[in-house]
Amino acid sequence: MPMTEQATGAQHPQPRARNGGPSSASVEHLTGAQSLIRSLEEVGADTVFGLPGGCILPAYDPLMDSTRVRHILVRHEQGAGHAATGYAQATGKVGVCMVTSGPGATNLVTPIADAAMDSVPMVAITGQVASAAIGTDAFQEADICGITMPITKHNFLVTRAEDIAHTIAEAFHIASTGRPGPVLVDIAKDALQSKTTFSWPPTMDLPGYRPVTKPHAKQIREAAKLITQAKRPVLYVGGGVMKAGATAELKVLAELTGAPVTTTLMALGSFPDSHPLHVGMPGMHGSVTAVTALQKADLIVALGARFDDRVTGKLDSFAPYAKIVHADIDPAEIGKNRAADVPIVGDAREVIADLVQAVQAEHTEGNTGDYGAWWKDLNRWRETYPVGYDLPEDGSLSPQQVIQRIGELAPEGTIFAAGVGQHQMWASHFIQYEQPATWLNSGGAGTMGYAVPAAMGAKAGAPDRAVWAIDGDGCFQMTNQELTTCALNNIPIKVAIINNGALGMVRQWQTLFYNQRYSNTVLHSGADSDGVPAKGTRVPDFVKLSEAMGCYAIRCEDPADLDKVIAEANAINDRPVVIDFIVHEDAMVWPMVAAGTSNDEVMAARGVRPDFGDNEDD
Repeated sequence: MPMTEQATGAQHPQPRARNGGPSSASVEHLTGAQSLIRSLEEVGADTVFGLPGGCILPAYDPLMDSTRVRHILVRHEQGAGHAATGYAQATGKVGVCMVTSGPGATNLVTPIADAAMDSVPMVAITGQVASAAIGTDAFQEADICGITMPITKHNFLVTRAEDIAHTIAEAFHIASTGRPGPVLVDIAKDALQSKTTFSWPPTMDLPGYRPVTKPHAKQIREAAKLITQAKRPVLYVGGGVMKAGATAELKVLAELTGAPVTTTLMALGSFPDSHPLHVGMPGMHGSVTAVTALQKADLIVALGARFDDRVTGKLDSFAPYAKIVHADIDPAEIGKNRAADVPIVGDAREVIADLVQAVQAEHTEGNTGDYGAWWKDLNRWRETYPVGYDLPEDGSLSPQQVIQRIGELAPEGTIFAAGVGQHQMWASHFIQYEQPATWLNSGGAGTMGYAVPAAMGAKAGAPDRAVWAIDGDGCFQMTNQELTTCALNNIPIKVAIINNGALGMVRQWQTLFYNQRYSNTVLHSGADSDGVPAKGTRVPDFVKLSEAMGCYAIRCEDPADLDKVIAEANAINDRPVVIDFIVHEDAMVWPMVAAGTSNDEVMAARGVRPDFGDNEDD
């Protein structure tokens, strides 16, 4: 996206002089490659995930001499990108990945798109063929700037060594300010090899890039009036609150107003799950209470959320009674999907802090909201339709139980990274998230293969915290090679494979909407001549595979062994641990709103549609 249209949340340290101030800046004569590494040191990049190749190779020589930048050699460039994302989400800093030209760069496209959808600050550095060869279809040439233009916040093609330092400074500034996002820096090989001068800090020149962070006072006052006048308000909290570091302010606002809070998939942990004001996650697989609260609200205060289709369901039937206050740092998001009655452009932290003051002013004037009847309804729905599951009748492992026990037995402050599918939804429901930055997942893009490399990046950035990857057997087979990276770089993550032998979420849809015709969703075994899956064989054997990559691996099939196996994994911290949990294949994710339908048609379980009574539509 054009950088003039983008903006973000958390504000990160700006490029600084090497020894703390401009007075220490001195001119040095270096190669472009040395300038690149020095620039990374000066902007505070302490970890780079990468894979060398011909065009980026000049940068890898001075990288070997750096004592301030740790390079982690991945096994696939996609792993580098997701690891940079996991690092950024866990630490709040900019994640960095570095790869070579052509296929090395194109292998970053998926993680770059993933970071763009989830507003993750990332700088991707790619090598490019020599400037004279650009446009000639040279060996390993690809127009990565053109390819990634729609999925980066901004990107740069650098063909002169003297431009490297200020470009890196600008890239980190753009990635981490306003609405965070990925920035790509493509550097021609001859620019890395040429001589230049280096001084720090450089002068940044970013005309037109002025993210608005301070909200308009009039809009804040209007929002506060609506909050105190509403009878059925909901605070609809998105990932922007997490990015802005506004979780403390959010708690103050919620408790001040007494309004229910619903946190999206990207915002889990921004408001404690255990808090009595929290009504759960909204959306296609959200809690019945959260989904219904939005549908029946008379006011929705959207904070750093974007009214995406997974939350709204059929858009024209979403929240038909609600006025909308929509606060976002990216003006392009406001009104994009749902018209806002009170639009507020600004950083979520400043918006919420100002809202707190404005609501307090309303209270001082005697204007307070009366939400008693609203909470009576909300509490009844919570009690009648809690998120839950049934244990399999055959005594096999329940995937929900596995994930719930992992969450309950994990050390305090554990970071959880999930792949995409059923296990992702179960992890969002059955693990309690009490702190920000403890839940990492691919929300917008829904990228299978995200969990293992993202967990690796999170653990590299937060080595003192436990990191669990909750993965499916389908997702795991896409990026598990990064376990080798973990084993060789002392990154002891823990991986739970929720192994139901199928592409679980796709299989669920085939069960519900395709008459149980399971076309190409069986993973673990071959089929006989009649197309019936052969039982008893598992290819690959995840225990043997994980052991071959330097991990400690366990298989768990008996519910009686569940706690013992999880405790064993938690106790091992000198290498990665992989547990292959063999779970029942027919478990489904509930609640559910079928794609393309109204949220009014939410199903609490298969064949169970909640009955809210007619009087609640009044």
